Amino acid sequence: MKLDKCAINPVGLAVRIGGLQLKNPVMTASGTFGYGQEFAPFCDLKRLGAIVLKGLSLEPRPGNPSPRIMETPCGMLNAVGLQNIGVRAFIAEKMPYLRQIDVAVIANIFGETVDEYRRIAEILSHVDGVDGIEVNISCPNVKKGGIAFGANPDVAADITQKVRGETDLPMIVKLTPNVTDITEIAMAVEAAGADAVSLINTLTGMSVDIERRRPHLANITGGLSGPAVKPVALRMVWQAVHSLKIPVIGIGGISTADDALEFLIAGATAIEIGTANFINPSVTMKVIDGIEEYMTRHGIGRIDELIGSLITDPQQ
Repeated sequence: MKLDKCAINPVGLAVRIGGLQLKNPVMTASGTFGYGQEFAPFCDLKRLGAIVLKGLSLEPRPGNPSPRIMETPCGMLNAVGLQNIGVRAFIAEKMPYLRQIDVAVIANIFGETVDEYRRIAEILSHVDGVDGIEVNISCPNVKKGGIAFGANPDVAADITQKVRGETDLPMIVKLTPNVTDITEIAMAVEAAGADAVSLINTLTGMSVDIERRRPHLANITGGLSGPAVKPVALRMVWQAVHSLKIPVIGIGGISTADDALEFLIAGATAIEIGTANFINPSVTMKVIDGIEEYMTRHGIGRIDELIGSLITDPQQ
């Protein structure tokens, strides 16, 4: 296991997720950044805190039928269905490139059974260049597993425990917002061995073509992401931060440095940028620059001084 693959950023942006040291808190969100190489023409990959890869399953998946992406006001619905090349093809075809870049590589994994999660984690634990695992228990577009795993604290804990038993890599558990109480799930996976949690994944939604009187998505429902979900994500991250001892990674509608700073001030140790990558493939670079500029302007030497600095007492 590689613990300090990334050198500490001299301007004080470094953060730690479990045993993994990141240059800065800006990560990519799974499913929006491919396998990394696709975005190399648009941004300097080695400047990222981490690349979180497109979700990997035990075997290749074709995903859902089209149409499976729909633009919505201030957001996007997707029902891609976790299309991917499978973990073994990923190791053979994608890892040689990723090993050449000085950036933390985090593999996002999912399965239709608890055993599939366990088996994927076991395979990746022996792959040179994989620095961490993000366990997706939250995707609402998979008919088997997905939301059922992430919505039940006992099942979420069971998956976390099984994956923990197969790997010593830093393990992040990605949580669904489609629950009554996010803290119940978060505390369950923390107790089961998670090194960090990331939230939120997409909110379940749908869109209707009124002329055809049919759903816009072939899957009928899909996951809502983009700026529209940011207030919900920010609230859930803040709740999780105040319920856990492990780091919380904020996701949801982050498209500017100001967005990222809101999550950090609310207590997130790091953030992931997703849908905004489709609009501006170099957005991650702008967010890193913006965070650094904010810290300089406010005389903040280390990002630790910024994380969790939200003032909620009206007397302060």
